[in-house]
Amino acid sequence: MNGAKKIVLAEDNSMLSMLLKFKLEKEGYSLFIAENGKKTIELIEEHNPELILTDIMMPFVSGLEVISHVRNTLNLLTPIVVFSAAGQEQIVLKAFDLGATDFMSKPLSPNELVLRVKRLLS
Repeated sequence: MNGAKKIVLAEDNSMLSMLLKFKLEKEGYSLFIAENGKKTIELIEEHNPELILTDIMMPFVSGLEVISHVRNTLNLLTPIVVFSAAGQEQIVLKAFDLGATDFMSKPLSPNELVLRVKRLLS
């Protein structure tokens, strides 16, 4: 996987994260999985990924806090795609205000996510 573009995936639903990991690794990406926001920040700082995929609602540190940390503390322009359940418009708007690049509502379409990842990393 040397040379593979690195993606940090932050998702507390292990079934979903394993499915997305499988789909994205099949496309040649290198995935680092975090089940909470604290671990997400650690992985971002350790691996400096080309893309960050994060759920908004996570234990310990939220996806919004992850975005804020990446943009304001680390000063990175890394693309960030956020996931959130439908009906959370205010949270989604806040995510964009903080610097999110794209948004997908849950339940996610893994195939659509792969297309968006390819577009952002091409």
